[in-house]
Amino acid sequence: MYPSVAISLRTLAAYRQSHRTCPRFSIQSQCKTLCYLHDIPYRPYLKMQFSAAYDIFLEILHRINQRLRQALKRDTVNWRMLNTCPACFYKLDDEPALDFEWLVSIDGNNSLKRWDSSIYGTTARSDSRTARSDYWIHADAVDKFENEVKSRQTDLRNDDDWEDEPTDPDHPGAFTCMFAVFQESGIFIASCRHRFVLLACDMIRSGELAKYPIAIIDKLLTVYGKNGGCAYDIGCAFSKTLANSTLGPRAHDLGFRMMVGAFHGHAHNRRCQLDWHPMYISGTGHTEGEGCEHIFSASNELARSTRHANRFHRHQAIEEHFAFWDADKYAALSNYLWTHYREALKSVRLLTAELETIKAELRLSDNDFPGFFDQECIYLDGLKQPAPRDRLSIRYVEVLDELAERSLEQMHDALKQARIRVNSSYAKLQHAEGLVAHCETLLSVDERWLIGGDEYKRFKEEATLGKYRTALDELERLVVMRLFELSKLSLSGTGYKLRQQISKALQRRSDTIRNAINHYNIQAASLIPPRQTIAWKDIAEYSFLGEFDLLRDSRTDIQDKDWARPAHREATTKYFKLCRAREEIIRLNIEIRRLRTAIHDETIDTSAVIDELLVANPLLAAELKRQWRSQAAINAVHTYRLDQIERLFGFSGISGIGTRLANPAFSRPVNTNGASSAQAENPDSSASEFHDIEALDREEHEVVTEDMADFLYSIND
Repeated sequence: MYPSVAISLRTLAAYRQSHRTCPRFSIQSQCKTLCYLHDIPYRPYLKMQFSAAYDIFLEILHRINQRLRQALKRDTVNWRMLNTCPACFYKLDDEPALDFEWLVSIDGNNSLKRWDSSIYGTTARSDSRTARSDYWIHADAVDKFENEVKSRQTDLRNDDDWEDEPTDPDHPGAFTCMFAVFQESGIFIASCRHRFVLLACDMIRSGELAKYPIAIIDKLLTVYGKNGGCAYDIGCAFSKTLANSTLGPRAHDLGFRMMVGAFHGHAHNRRCQLDWHPMYISGTGHTEGEGCEHIFSASNELARSTRHANRFHRHQAIEEHFAFWDADKYAALSNYLWTHYREALKSVRLLTAELETIKAELRLSDNDFPGFFDQECIYLDGLKQPAPRDRLSIRYVEVLDELAERSLEQMHDALKQARIRVNSSYAKLQHAEGLVAHCETLLSVDERWLIGGDEYKRFKEEATLGKYRTALDELERLVVMRLFELSKLSLSGTGYKLRQQISKALQRRSDTIRNAINHYNIQAASLIPPRQTIAWKDIAEYSFLGEFDLLRDSRTDIQDKDWARPAHREATTKYFKLCRAREEIIRLNIEIRRLRTAIHDETIDTSAVIDELLVANPLLAAELKRQWRSQAAINAVHTYRLDQIERLFGFSGISGIGTRLANPAFSRPVNTNGASSAQAENPDSSASEFHDIEALDREEHEVVTEDMADFLYSIND
């Protein structure tokens, strides 16, 4: 061999870390950068050469990490899932029982699509390489759930009048038909409550079909077992799909519970929120259930570099990104615990004081708030749409009004120009007299109702109420769109032109909303008794869309109900927030001790393996020591932060080290992401090293490139 191009290991390692911090930074950009530095023109073949060298570099790192995992006895099935997040899964033998032993969130995303090369009229080059990590659930494991449940559209909307799905019609789960040009149309993932990536699968030529979350949940139940909680943006509707699947009985027996994420939950109707929002579910604490959204906000940056890649390179890029993401989440884990503990303590302190004042003023007790919750559920259950017979009676009254307003000849002339559709179940009628007769037949009416009669008045009110609800639905729809677009204005990924377009759309929609408010107020005033009107300034207060549901009924006067009074509703919300804050402290006490114990056990285990490898395989021992320096520095920060938490006023957890459960699968991993920085000298680094930044920087430059090259050469002999 006579190579003409050489790419140094340092260059490849530098690109890997650059791509870690900026996923948009592609291989082509790196090659152009090198060309500019060397004053040579860029050639497309340079990208191919660099890509081939980078593939080999990653394969070398993968094989090194394989050997390290074998030496550390971390190569067992599901080891990564059982150990990736010590706060979630490093269980100790003396922990108090939790309502949810594990909490995850699942969701799909269509940013990481991959084009099918056949659309160009070409055949993709054969590449037998497969994904290296165990993040992925194979397509065969997903497809076994493909045909066992009915489609969501036919299964979820037969007997339920409530719209349990998000208001946004563009939601990826709303029966989206993906273009045939994409081989993979996105990914579906699961993450723990601390936002570590647990599982992923490809969505192949489809949207968020039910088989993807079912396959993910099947794996989660297999690995983590009983008493799990899972947040999904359409978890309310998907729970029915899950119950009807072959996985349903198993999920029920294991106490598995679906819920809706805190952010998406506020786009659902109020009745749905009371059943599925984490704030109303005991044991969730401050779990938001939106971990996947955080992951997608970062992984979206990969879209440019993976859209036209082959299957292997797409998987490789996503795996690298997820591995770096998990490493970053572990490095920030103690800060997560610190921040959430302070917030929980603050919430308990403030909410307790506020509730005590409110209870004294309103003469309430803690037992009243669950009662208010139950009463609201009962009330909202009674707001479902009228029965089919009542709807037909309403239409009958409307037709009688039409018949009374004009002569039969005028009606015939109008019907020649307009086609009236009463219901999808019966055909379009040709004249008003025939329509009345048809309604009377369906209703078994022997004598035509008199205008002004009792039956007429009853359903005349229902017809008026229907118009009122229609006006309210339109106003709510416009407010939803306004809230969503306002949130987009603050997104970092929204460009200037899109911001301007959204701003102009909001200005136009403001006039539309004002018109909708006027129409709503007219319909509200026509009811008996009249409903409250809405002003433009009131729209800002309807930030939580469930509040619209309290306006939907006029048959029952709820103004005198305690649970419907604003002060009582606010107090009830504070009560549930206080309950969740107290639960969060209990869970954080457990997670803090888990992390401290995991660090302690990891230090002992890794030090022992290093000592063994110094005798059996010195080169592998040197690599493990290099990686352990970085991990030890991170653990030193964790120890420092955990000490800070335990010194907080109000800390109620158990200090010190615990004992892990007698399960060989539970053992903390060394960060084997191949980073070339060395940040600590001693595996037993103390928290004081956290402050010695200059020393850490000096250590970072003491890695000897020649030794690394010799080691890489030796493992390929």
